[in-house]
Amino acid sequence: MNETSNTRDENKQEIVETVVQIKRTSKKTKGGNRLGFTCLAVVGDRNGKVGSALSHAPSVLPAVKKSMRRARKEMITFPIVGEARTIPHEIELARGANRILLKPAPAGTGIRAGGAVRAVLEAAGLQNVVAKILGSNSKKGNVDTTLEALTMLKSEASRRISKNKGKDKK
Repeated sequence: MNETSNTRDENKQEIVETVVQIKRTSKKTKGGNRLGFTCLAVVGDRNGKVGSALSHAPSVLPAVKKSMRRARKEMITFPIVGEARTIPHEIELARGANRILLKPAPAGTGIRAGGAVRAVLEAAGLQNVVAKILGSNSKKGNVDTTLEALTMLKSEASRRISKNKGKDKK
């Protein structure tokens, strides 16, 4: 019985969980104010899979657990390039007031990003990326925009194919 439990542990991927933001919320009721908490969490396997979720609960711990569970279900995948563990190409994405710029960087640069974007990139397993938040400072918006930008990344092979598709060969 011990052998099967060990193999299960080896096959299980290690998932990194990060709480990006916890906010206290309040609802006005007839009996007074009703307090609650929201939690924005990011999870990733440090190998090209990352997800995020925002959850609400009456106290902090259930809100955190709920957001972690939901974030695992919402994980997306994207390509990571080579030994530098960077993104395949530069991408800039604007969604509403949020604008994010992601650039690949050479090995040894590290993650040059701030706030919520850094949490997403670290959980995703990227090691050399330069990022800039150009729009709103909303953590939820920046996390969502970063995740959407990562889903839009294409591997080098698929980029070459898409570049050659429109050209006629003579």
